[in-house]
Amino acid sequence: MAVPGQNVAVVGHRAGDLRLENRPIPEPGPNEVLLRMHSVGICGSDVHYWQHGRIGDFVVKDPMVLGHEASGTVVKVGSGVTHLKPGDRVAIEPGVPREMDEFCKSGRYNLSPTIFFCATPPDDGNLCRYYKHSASYCYKLPDNVTFEEGALIEPLSVGIHACKRAGVTLGSKVFVSGSGPIGLVNVIVAKMMGAAAVVVTDLSASRLQKAKEVGADFTIQLQKETPQEVASKVESVLGCMPEITVECTGVQACIQAGIYATRSGGTLVLVGLGPEMVTVPIVNAAVREVDIRGIFRYCNTWPVAISLLASKRINVKPLVTHRFPLEKALEAFETTKRGEGVKVMLKCDPTDQNP
Repeated sequence: MAVPGQNVAVVGHRAGDLRLENRPIPEPGPNEVLLRMHSVGICGSDVHYWQHGRIGDFVVKDPMVLGHEASGTVVKVGSGVTHLKPGDRVAIEPGVPREMDEFCKSGRYNLSPTIFFCATPPDDGNLCRYYKHSASYCYKLPDNVTFEEGALIEPLSVGIHACKRAGVTLGSKVFVSGSGPIGLVNVIVAKMMGAAAVVVTDLSASRLQKAKEVGADFTIQLQKETPQEVASKVESVLGCMPEITVECTGVQACIQAGIYATRSGGTLVLVGLGPEMVTVPIVNAAVREVDIRGIFRYCNTWPVAISLLASKRINVKPLVTHRFPLEKALEAFETTKRGEGVKVMLKCDPTDQNP
């Protein structure tokens, strides 16, 4: 396929400095494919890199292309690529291991310390017109799965990985703390995995309304409750303490509430990331045998997500509330920063702005 035109990219230079720039169109290596990008979602981490120039130890030192929730069309394949061809529509898994280390061998490649990851310094993301990526981490989309659904597999994967680590199963009672995009995908996946009741907390009434829309059984709008009060509200709406809590905010008080709310012998999964040091009632968790588990991104989730989307067992379409052409990326980032809607999607192909 011909590769016409310019490679417009959304580039973070340092804190507060986001630019639209032309970049050279990359040439795929033997095991890579060149993609014409179609739909890229804006993540909270993209906004954080733009606003602060860093997340923890990951610091933007050189200009970096943002974006990692993405789908596109193959336009060129490397000499060693056999499973993809030009014209294939694909979803992109943004984390690609650079070496076959112990974590890769055990199937937990997300923990590999040298992994490449889109839009995590110093690795460029894919919020651009043309992008090359490892062919093994590009997954062909069935005809009945849209590009936007393909891009949403990335946040959806966080929900799949978190709910698997939490042990959600038939009849589980689940408390999801936070109703942003990641809270919402955890609601969707928990219900899909058989949760009997899911309760969601948030400060925002509109976000809780969206949680109801995607399948939450109960919602609690928080104001100034103490963590213990939050826990007792969760227990009263569920009729019991949840066996599983999925904490998606990273806020200290919410992690505390997560511990207090979880039934003895249950599991708390920490998904949202906040400050490095937080004060939590660890003895309360210890004496009640509440397991606290972390997650780092995801692994082995794209094939599962594609199967679920293709079979129409789950619906992620309601998550997309705003769309902008790539040229209006700065406006799109401002919209996300203001907390409007749920998922803001950038449309990178000027010839096809459809979902």
